[in-house]
Amino acid sequence: MLRKAQRRLAFFSQYRQFTELNDRLRPEFQSSWADRWPRLDDQTEHLPFDAHYVYHTAWAARVLAETRPERHVDISSYTYFATIASAFVPIDFYDYRPADIKLSNFSSGKADLCQLEFQDRSLESVSCMHTIEHIGLGRYGDPLDAEGDKKAFRELQRVVADQGSLLIVLPVGKPRIQFNAHRIYDLEMVCEQLPELSLHRWAVLPDDADGGLVDNPDNDFVLQQKYACGCFWFRRQ
Repeated sequence: MLRKAQRRLAFFSQYRQFTELNDRLRPEFQSSWADRWPRLDDQTEHLPFDAHYVYHTAWAARVLAETRPERHVDISSYTYFATIASAFVPIDFYDYRPADIKLSNFSSGKADLCQLEFQDRSLESVSCMHTIEHIGLGRYGDPLDAEGDKKAFRELQRVVADQGSLLIVLPVGKPRIQFNAHRIYDLEMVCEQLPELSLHRWAVLPDDADGGLVDNPDNDFVLQQKYACGCFWFRRQ
């Protein structure tokens, strides 16, 4: 409480100082106390960011830059990834709750990850990132289903074309469920759900994310984590 009060006092002092300067030097910008918008928590030594979402989307974008598919289908991943990647790869984005986003090279539609409407082995390039772990927990209005994630794995495997790619991102560590947020998997659990596909490459952002992504660690490393970010690139041979 003391630090918060100190920040408010500092804000008031800065407001008065800046207003005097602004009125003299930049009168074209109107300033009023009623129109203030205090941002009291932004004076940090380093830029804060959500490591899971920065690193996994950067990882996936690099895979697409490497593979350059004619078209990529993304199912329920972070919308920032799909919209930015559409600058260099045409993207079809689907979600249980459709996104009303209008961009060139980008389309958006509704999909149920447990019952995808794509034909068997029809998609050259697919991603589903930080999504499967939520399926069946009711968090986003979906039906409760203890095997919802298994159904999602099966559907994603089914639609991947011959020589096609599937990018999956999940929380990894010692397996457990934190209702109704997410499930946490280990390496073997993920691979067991996709028996028709081969793990081509993978990376983990550990609990201690200071060193960034760790490429192709073993399962013992994963089991030492509590809530790490696992990035999986599977392929159908």
